[in-house]
Amino acid sequence: MALRRTIWVSVFPLLAIVAACVPQDGAPKAANTVSPAPAQQSIAAAAPPAPATKVITDLTAPRSGRGMATYRCGNNGMITIQNLGMSLHVVGPDGATEEFAASPANQSSRYQAVTHDAIVIDGREALVMKKGSTPQTCTQ
Repeated sequence: MALRRTIWVSVFPLLAIVAACVPQDGAPKAANTVSPAPAQQSIAAAAPPAPATKVITDLTAPRSGRGMATYRCGNNGMITIQNLGMSLHVVGPDGATEEFAASPANQSSRYQAVTHDAIVIDGREALVMKKGSTPQTCTQ
């Protein structure tokens, strides 16, 4: 009997403390929170919410941004590639320019020129394939 009373007296206060710490509405309580000053609350309430940023990870989706990058192609010099979204404008090591269209048209990594030259862009590398030559990898 004395053991039962000892357990009851020891456990009951602990259960009461635990019940007081657990919110009754299911929402977690924040510890050591400081509420903002009234002036800050009105400014925060008046500001519109920031627009969400959409991240596109689909590599087959056309790129909307335009960019320019220079690639080093071993001993053959450097090429400059301007990405125009659905096409590339390429300036070769000799200064000659060539336009490459997306091939097929709904993607943004493989491009082909009317001369049957082709470029495949993979991250910071571009595989340049010229008709009658060995393909070469160029890096940014």
